[in-house]
Amino acid sequence: MFATLKRTAKLLRVPTQAERDLAYLNEAGDRYDLEARERNLSNRNRGIVL
Repeated sequence: MFATLKRTAKLLRVPTQAERDLAYLNEAGDRYDLEARERNLSNRNRGIVL
């Protein structure tokens, strides 16, 4: 019974910002794409929107 509740709670949990950022970076296709994504995240964290 508790295992079912734990599993359901995991499914309903919203990913943290750090988890979403890591997933975004992991989707990069090559080194240049990764660098662009890193700059994008860095600029977003500084409040700069391009």
